[in-house]
Amino acid sequence: MDALLSEYFPILIFLGIAIVMSAAFVGLAVLIAKQNPDQEKLSAYECGFEAFSDSRGKFDVRFYLVAILFIIFDLEVAFLFPWVVSLDAIGPYGFWSMMVFLGVLTVGFVYEWRKGALEWE
Repeated sequence: MDALLSEYFPILIFLGIAIVMSAAFVGLAVLIAKQNPDQEKLSAYECGFEAFSDSRGKFDVRFYLVAILFIIFDLEVAFLFPWVVSLDAIGPYGFWSMMVFLGVLTVGFVYEWRKGALEWE
């Protein structure tokens, strides 16, 4: 048990130093910085103009569709990098597994394209 704790001791020291330095920097900024809040600084900032409606208003479903498409294709890229790096080690099975994965994603992309999900009116 002592050996396990001694392995984590440098991490605890690093974490402690990071917390102390962060608190010191924030404290110094509060003490040294000029505090001059006015009405403009305390107002809500939203795209340069005052909010004009309820923030809980309904969004068009296309916003969510674009977000989901981004997540899908972002995850594809996230899987491609480790695959390319380890391609020589995983052999033909890993290669063809990724080809099936990319094929499924391509079919999904073509489906979304044909449904008009990528067209913005």
